[in-house]
Amino acid sequence: MARRHYERNVAPLAEAEGLGVLAYFGLASGFLTGKYRTPADLEGRPRGQAVAKYLNEDGLRVIGALEEIAAERETAIATVALAWLLAKPTVTAPLASATSVEQLAELMAAPRLELTADEVARLDDVSTPFA
Repeated sequence: MARRHYERNVAPLAEAEGLGVLAYFGLASGFLTGKYRTPADLEGRPRGQAVAKYLNEDGLRVIGALEEIAAERETAIATVALAWLLAKPTVTAPLASATSVEQLAELMAAPRLELTADEVARLDDVSTPFA
């Protein structure tokens, strides 16, 4: 969701120097798990304010595409979101946190999920407003 700075500044440098990147807030403070879809979902949440900037039509389109791919692949939205990051040539590992064992399983499944070029392109395209 914070593609602009990374794609314009960090990725070209990392690629030129053969470096790997650890993507911080790989799930956009939890937004890319799909659990935040309305302002009511943010109420009382520690990261609610950080997520609010994504809770708009553009952000929900990203969630929709993640949800479609997750359904097609029979996996969790968070797993697809992290696999999307791992599909980027300079991303070594996305950083994400879990608050339950179930969430941890979703995060750990991401390296085993290899998205197709079409799926990556679909996610890149729908997230263009953040680029």
